[in-house]
Amino acid sequence: MQEPTFLILAALAEQPLHGYGVIQAVAALSGGDVKLRAGTLYGALDRLDERGLIEVDREEAVDGRLRRYYRLTDSGAGALSAEIGRLRRNATAAEQQLRRRPQVSFGGGAA
Repeated sequence: MQEPTFLILAALAEQPLHGYGVIQAVAALSGGDVKLRAGTLYGALDRLDERGLIEVDREEAVDGRLRRYYRLTDSGAGALSAEIGRLRRNATAAEQQLRRRPQVSFGGGAA
């Protein structure tokens, strides 16, 4: 799963959000590292909807424009949970490898 997809699903895990709310939540979840643009977001939302991972929760008119709210489906929650497990396993394996790394001292010895 791509990082933006993971973060979009995570953003929708707590409550339904509209597009701009998803953009803000993804930025917050990633510590500002991932900044989705509207075109990228709506393409991703369409793909996630087609896959049954999210769905439209409701629509409302705001200042004459339609605001669509999306929510995570049970299938989406399952996919998010599986990805969390995969990432956790990979992080644990990487941490174990790093701990096994030999300590190399530089500078030639005791002072």
